[in-house]
Amino acid sequence: QVQLVESGGGLVQAGGSLRLSCAASGRTFSTYVMGWFRQAPGKEREFVATIGWSGASTYYADPVKGRFTISRDNTKNTVYLQMNSLKPEDTAIYYCAGATVVRDYTDSNDYNYWGQGTQVTVSS
Repeated sequence: QVQLVESGGGLVQAGGSLRLSCAASGRTFSTYVMGWFRQAPGKEREFVATIGWSGASTYYADPVKGRFTISRDNTKNTVYLQMNSLKPEDTAIYYCAGATVVRDYTDSNDYNYWGQGTQVTVSS
């Protein structure tokens, strides 16, 4: 069993940056694929980014490519999402997710474990 706790959200002006963290419990963190998803008010949860167990493989949703960077530190059981050049449309609750086996890394149904979410608000 893995428990995930996000932190680092907040209010930022457009063009600013935030760094989200997701701390995981459990000794098997290094074997999990980790992802970030987000959900804006009135919208469905959407894929943001994912990272393989070693950190060598990363994938991003088109709207965040070139602005967001996902990384992980397996010695600290933590995955990060560095968000730069933030836009008002990035406003959402951001969720960390973990999976043992992923067939479609963009599909939230493939992820077994979820954090409680952290609010990111970008003002114009």
